Amino acid sequence: MKLRIVSFFLAAALLLMTACSGSPSESSSGGESSAAPQSSEGTSQSPDSSSDSSEEENSQSQASQAESSASESESASSTPQSGPDGEIPYALPESTRAADSYFDDAVFIGDSVSLKLERYTTQQRSSNPGFFGKAQFLTAGSMGSGNALEAPSSDSIHPLYNGQKMALADSVKASGAKKVYIMLGMNDMAVYGVDGAVSNMETLIEGILEKTPDAQIFVESATPLVASKNISSHKLNNTNLFSYNQKLSALCKEKGWYFVNVWSTVDDGTGNLKTSYCSDPDDMGIHFTDAGCEAWIEYLYTHTA
Repeated sequence: MKLRIVSFFLAAALLLMTACSGSPSESSSGGESSAAPQSSEGTSQSPDSSSDSSEEENSQSQASQAESSASESESASSTPQSGPDGEIPYALPESTRAADSYFDDAVFIGDSVSLKLERYTTQQRSSNPGFFGKAQFLTAGSMGSGNALEAPSSDSIHPLYNGQKMALADSVKASGAKKVYIMLGMNDMAVYGVDGAVSNMETLIEGILEKTPDAQIFVESATPLVASKNISSHKLNNTNLFSYNQKLSALCKEKGWYFVNVWSTVDDGTGNLKTSYCSDPDDMGIHFTDAGCEAWIEYLYTHTA
């Protein structure tokens, strides 16, 4: 009897111990549940690591976008957006008409053809002070890119600026202009020929940029003669002038300058200056009437950079 009682108490004690400690399968399951988050954390990136990776990806993306934008900007600034304009392969395309203020920081360099433009502008400003903005002029009859490269003197061809004769590079710098429009070549054909005139123009513009490196350069095409004065045996003829313009256009493309094809707006459709735009058809056949100047200036307003 005593043996049965002892056995009974031993069995009860064993059952009680098992219940308190739990079964092996429950213990194992509990261990996996506890370890699971650690295992998950171990196989995934920590919050800091994830943030670093995201920042690195964003940084790479922004860098890529910046490089692309810089490339587009460099392309736009070094090679003006342009396209075919008649038979001139590289010229400023038509744009939205600019406000007068666009020309506030412009200076126009030229010979007697541009001198007429200066006089027309002065005339218009008498009734409309804001006409053509605050554009300035450095013009002189018989000036070419060749004689403009000579040293200034009391007898030289250089235009006056504030009452003083200076090299064009110095005059441009003194003017404070940031847009430099230049039309020369008529007076160079007979002396230097087409290639020599182009070379002189390049040298002249490079000199201007040495003194005013942030200037935008706008090379205006030479304009044609009226038909009656377009004599093929003369060095100054429309065939040579057009060839000169083509080579200037190519130079502008190479240098990142703007080529403004004024020829296209004063051409009569046969390669000659419109007679209604010519003030001296019985003389030189190259200078403009007021109507010609009006067409020229309107072209400048609608072909900007």
